[in-house]
Amino acid sequence: MNPTVVVPALPALVVGRVRHTRHRPLPSSFTHRHYQWLVDLDDLPRVPRPLRALARFDVRDHLDSGRLGGGIRADLQRFLARRGVELDARDRVIMLAHARVLGHAFDPLTVFWCLSPTGTVRAVVLEVHNTYGERHAYLLDVDEHGTARQDKEFYVSPFNDVSGSYRIQLRLTPGTVVVGVALDRDGERILTATVTGTPREATTRALVRTALTHPFMTHRVSVLIRIHGIRLWLRRLPVRQRIPHSKEAVR
Repeated sequence: MNPTVVVPALPALVVGRVRHTRHRPLPSSFTHRHYQWLVDLDDLPRVPRPLRALARFDVRDHLDSGRLGGGIRADLQRFLARRGVELDARDRVIMLAHARVLGHAFDPLTVFWCLSPTGTVRAVVLEVHNTYGERHAYLLDVDEHGTARQDKEFYVSPFNDVSGSYRIQLRLTPGTVVVGVALDRDGERILTATVTGTPREATTRALVRTALTHPFMTHRVSVLIRIHGIRLWLRRLPVRQRIPHSKEAVR
């Protein structure tokens, strides 16, 4: 049974926190302030010219980078079609993602909800980016509770290979957006990452306020990931070999 969601007024700024807990083999955790955008791919935000450096949506930052034209939605439509899902012209695609800030883009997790005109979820795609400039997209089989199980197929952290499976929890409501990802391996929970936030209408005033209280958001995400990685390396957590990832995973 496909779930049905009620989408908040868009575009919205989803302001909240990201929490990351590594359970094994070396426990560690952190929590940071965070915000992303929730947008309709057919009606992207029209940011006033003086503020465009704070929020730019570029097809190069997602999926197949617009290689065959048509923008992010066309890339997503081709990705789904190759996996047996046909996106109807009437279907709405909601994207949770970081926008470019001052020309910089880094988005560890992007979620695409593909919705019928009545709000029924037709498909959900989770796009994962790593710090090596690679990305991978998962077509999720989401149940009526917003939960999915997915084998891991992509090297994200230098301290984990591609073994194991994810338990993914998604919630999209007018009052709350949640993306939770837990990695399990051999019956043990390895790590948990959760992004939670409250959608706020993306007015010009809200954008300015959010940018001032969360300065250099995408730069900050990139730097913090590397800082936490260095700390784990200094604690002698073993580094796993990375194999370059095929671009077919997003096409």
